[in-house]
Amino acid sequence: MPLDQETREQLISSVRRFVSERLVPLEDKVARDDLVPDSVVAEMRELGLFGLSIPTEYGGLGLTMEEEVLVCFELGQTSPAFRSVIGTNVGIGSQGLVMFGRDDQKNEWLPKLASGEAVASFCLTEPGAGSDAAAVRTSAVRKGDHYVVNGTKRFITNANRAAVFTLMARTDPQNKGAGGISAFFVPSNLKGITIGKPERKMGQQGAHICDVVFEDCHVPAQCLLGQEGQGFRVAMQVLDRGRLHISGVCVGVSERLIRDAAKYALEREQFGQKIAEFQLIQAMLADSKTESYAARCMVLDAAKKRDAGESVTMEAACAKYYASEMVGRVADRAVQIFGGAGYVTDYGVERFYRDVRIFRIYEGTSQVQQLVIARNLLKSLG
Repeated sequence: MPLDQETREQLISSVRRFVSERLVPLEDKVARDDLVPDSVVAEMRELGLFGLSIPTEYGGLGLTMEEEVLVCFELGQTSPAFRSVIGTNVGIGSQGLVMFGRDDQKNEWLPKLASGEAVASFCLTEPGAGSDAAAVRTSAVRKGDHYVVNGTKRFITNANRAAVFTLMARTDPQNKGAGGISAFFVPSNLKGITIGKPERKMGQQGAHICDVVFEDCHVPAQCLLGQEGQGFRVAMQVLDRGRLHISGVCVGVSERLIRDAAKYALEREQFGQKIAEFQLIQAMLADSKTESYAARCMVLDAAKKRDAGESVTMEAACAKYYASEMVGRVADRAVQIFGGAGYVTDYGVERFYRDVRIFRIYEGTSQVQQLVIARNLLKSLG
């Protein structure tokens, strides 16, 4: 059930205040230290941010997709590394369990995920399976009351903090396609699981990605999510929601960049006047605002359709494709408006420029979104 108007406004106001008063002042420190302070994580838990999308009966806020997107608009107003702390619990790490888990699985894990006591990660990508998600090679062989899992997962967000993994593995070696993949909800403390060291990245310092290696890991059969062979279906349904979540974050970041660039243009003087008075600067701001507004409308429209029970695979792909490409263009213009100051670290614009680059890659690359859009469009006309 959606929140009443007053409660919704209170939630958005609380998140907005938390972002501006607590997170924005810490942006530089988090980037330097490559770490979000434990005190901030504790405050995120108190605000209920880990449980945005988890049903209320399990201790979450149970937000609708539209409400979640509205929160994402606010969380996007600061370094994306902060959002990454809660991102997997809200989206890809937990939603497979919400949609396909048994009651006993939900009762055990969802309250812990909602409170932030436990962190969940999503193990799909492999060294040879990224955009080609159906090419998963990690194997899960049934042996009595357990599966023996072997394989390596790559670039797994929050893996070094995770208590549990939503794992995609091939249970039918004869089926080389999507139908041979199954989903599991696997505790991270099982023997045979090794977590790699955090990768050094272009941006989003403070948000960590690691390899997760399974070596003869005995996973209890009750960890299976849904039925064997449903793993790809689980992954795609989880990604529909995840793509709208990321799209909302992209919109929020773009709004922050536009605001910062406009303020700087009103302060910086060249040729005896504020650079905001130059029409070519105004054009960059106008293009950025127009594209950001268009993305906001797309994301909200797709979110409302999903809340109404419609299939939004194509709309979610459209929103993610446009919003992630849009924020890259906005970041580039922001650096240009700042000029030389935009290329140094003092103003933070160059950090955002690097941070937003990943949005065009994870939750499906822009090229994958194009394929999803085209295939769904043609299917609807066929």
